[in-house]
Amino acid sequence: MYPYKTLFDFTKSVFERIGLKEEEARQAADILMRAELRNISTHGLMRLPEYINLWKNRRITITPDYRVVHQTPSTALVDGGKGLGLVTAPKAMRLAIEKAKTAGTGWVAVRNSYHYGIAGYYAMMALKEDMIGISMTNANPLVAPTFGLHGMLGTNPIAVAIPTHRQPPFVADFATAPIARGKLDVMEEKGKTPPEGLLQDETGMPTTNPGILKRNGALLTLGGSLQTGGHKGFCLTAVVDILSAVLPGANFGPMVVPTLGYVKDKTGSEDKGIGHFFGAIRIDAFQTAEDFKAYMDSWIEAFRNAETIPGQEKVIIPGDPEREAEKINMEKGIALSVNTLYKLKRISEELEIPFI
Repeated sequence: MYPYKTLFDFTKSVFERIGLKEEEARQAADILMRAELRNISTHGLMRLPEYINLWKNRRITITPDYRVVHQTPSTALVDGGKGLGLVTAPKAMRLAIEKAKTAGTGWVAVRNSYHYGIAGYYAMMALKEDMIGISMTNANPLVAPTFGLHGMLGTNPIAVAIPTHRQPPFVADFATAPIARGKLDVMEEKGKTPPEGLLQDETGMPTTNPGILKRNGALLTLGGSLQTGGHKGFCLTAVVDILSAVLPGANFGPMVVPTLGYVKDKTGSEDKGIGHFFGAIRIDAFQTAEDFKAYMDSWIEAFRNAETIPGQEKVIIPGDPEREAEKINMEKGIALSVNTLYKLKRISEELEIPFI
């Protein structure tokens, strides 16, 4: 177990070493470490080597020309200038919040960006303003559409954060694919087998090989087959792709230029990066914030008190497991996988930054 501050300081130093300004490095480190605290390690420090490789290969610009290309009182199109998503995305979400303060809602679409960490981080930024926050992004093409043979869509997460009064906030943060690619990496490292119905090999046949994505396999959509609702998962993933990429003019679906070495670039297309989509909804544009938050408490309490299946503990409210994990991990420290620890030590040596 490693202390939060030790890992935060190291991560911040890494971002500063590759050229980020102190405040930008602090923001980027905060996003990755929030993922670690919330037990979403697939979007935490295991992603740091990926960012370093993007920097080495000059896929990202450390001092990008971030600009608002077009805007209305409630909307904006942002060009991230091929900057790190961990830097571009917070600016875009803050812009959505500022627009919501004036117009009631704020919507910002981003192009020319890269992986931005956990979607929930940005949705939760709206909570302290008594707003509902929404965040989504497209990603590397690893998910096959229903009946499709190859990966054409990302795992495309979406997050919605809703403020409350007495109850902890409602925070739904999930991939629109049945499993995140990082979880498969962890399973492969630990020699574990994922459940059936999540993956297919390069011929379209079902498989439980966690390393199949590195062998031209693909993730199925959420729901799996047509009979079990996979077409609905395809719809959900597609909506995120369209709002995050088509709307701002980023690379969409199969046109995304991969950031993973084992995903072949079959597009030959211009690299416009990936895209993000952010929303902020002012509650008092509908009713008083206090009334809504009290009613939201009632909603949560109704589900907390739901009668459960015999043998099950309770209905889980979105955000509960992550919030509880934050408290435990901040107090007891953060566990790192052997593979992540090895890669962090390599970064430490390469950039000459002291590690643990």
